[in-house]
Amino acid sequence: MVEARGSTGAAEARGRRLAWSTAVFSLATGLSRIVGLVRESVVRYYFGTVGSINAFEVAFLVPNTIRALVADAALSSAFVPVFIDLLRTDRKRAWRVASSLFWLMLLGLGGLTAIFIVIAPWVMRAFGYGGLATGLARVLFPIVVLLGLTGIVVGILNSYEHFSVPALAPVFWNLAIVAGLALGVPRAHRLDAKLYVYAVSIVVATLIQLLLPVPWLRGRDGRLHMVLDWRDPAVRRTFKLMVPITLGLGLINLNALVDTLFAARLIDRNQAPSAINAAFRLYIFPQGMFSVAVATVLFPALARLATRRDDEGFRHTVALGLRQIGFLLVPASVASAVLATPIVRLVYQRGDFTPSQTHVVAAALVAFALGLTFNGTMLMLNRAFFSLQSNWIPTLVALANLGLNAVLDAAFYRFGIWGIPLSTSLVNIAGSAALLVLLRRRFGQIELGETGRTFALVVVASAVLAAAAYPVWRGLDAALGRSFGGQVVSVAAALAAGALAYLVSCRLLRVRELDALLSLRARLRRA
Repeated sequence: MVEARGSTGAAEARGRRLAWSTAVFSLATGLSRIVGLVRESVVRYYFGTVGSINAFEVAFLVPNTIRALVADAALSSAFVPVFIDLLRTDRKRAWRVASSLFWLMLLGLGGLTAIFIVIAPWVMRAFGYGGLATGLARVLFPIVVLLGLTGIVVGILNSYEHFSVPALAPVFWNLAIVAGLALGVPRAHRLDAKLYVYAVSIVVATLIQLLLPVPWLRGRDGRLHMVLDWRDPAVRRTFKLMVPITLGLGLINLNALVDTLFAARLIDRNQAPSAINAAFRLYIFPQGMFSVAVATVLFPALARLATRRDDEGFRHTVALGLRQIGFLLVPASVASAVLATPIVRLVYQRGDFTPSQTHVVAAALVAFALGLTFNGTMLMLNRAFFSLQSNWIPTLVALANLGLNAVLDAAFYRFGIWGIPLSTSLVNIAGSAALLVLLRRRFGQIELGETGRTFALVVVASAVLAAAAYPVWRGLDAALGRSFGGQVVSVAAALAAGALAYLVSCRLLRVRELDALLSLRARLRRA
């Protein structure tokens, strides 16, 4: 009995630590996402979603996809478990490995950038775009190198459980882009020139994002220095681990390429890619604040538990992460769907972004919202397999999802622009189910009963959120009108009413994840 109470106490303490770390990371990431929405609002003010901005979207999508394949996310996911393992045994070697990877990525991705600059015309032509998209893609592709190096720096800091500065770096990325647009676009007289201002601003901002966290590497156990020890087994192991992660993330991001291909070729090349991207930016706002925060905070802990072969702790930590993601993302999904039109109108509808574009983007946001929670659970489960260094499992699931996504795109593009996001949501649901089944086969019980109970109660509480939020918005919208100030009040009041209804419902339903939130509030008061 004493042992059981001790185990329960340890689990509760782990939950409180998760809530605290997640809250700090979420606040930093949330600030970044808010500034990101400001950036996106400025972009839509200048360019809307119709016309040449679609060439920019495709030009940016290709290097951004390559970045996801071989740069920050893939590299960090492979590097962190290896670096943490070395820190336990040989800290000097750990930093030597990190330094070797830094310089190898600089050389390798620099070469890849040179190759893409040569073949860019053929790549853009495949999507149905010409010289403008080619020129923009050539300007943008160096971000692959910069983000590859950022992956090493962020991986080191995360291994030391330092999350706040890496989470804040994108704030300055967004601010730099906004500054570049505000200063450069009014001085450019042609639309093409304005889009080049946007592209150069992104490259400069990405350089700032790389340099900003570097000072926080000081005072650690070592430093990055010039070394190219590619023969070190740990360096080779990192690249070996990267292969399935790169394939897995690549397959996931190939879904975006396939989506864009269907959108540009079969729906509307002058609106569909940009409208889908505008909805996607709103969709990833809660994703970045909550699920990315939970998965990032838990990833080093999962890697340590896997290294120690603590199966019980590993199972509980994964289940805890899934419950936290459900607690945070299910209500966000419902709010995004119920208030899609007023949210899009508030964030985007000004300048070149017209009311007709609002309805198109809002429909896409509703379709995206269906899969929001499942996207978060996929991220958590992928990190679980990465920490076990079982990277081929998520890769095979991603391969199956790629085929399913193509089939669904072929079926749903006939619905219009919103059919592509609907395909993405259904793929997220299927991917989450597959990963959960595979993890359960490996570990047996992973607290599915408790996790299912939490999700069921959270769905009920989220229905109460919808019932409270929509009438508040509708009444205030009718009373205050569609001025910017009126929209701010009506949307903010609706979200506040929905959040209050959700929290009260969770309290009445005794949702345990709320206790971690309340203990966090008490801790903040004491601090």
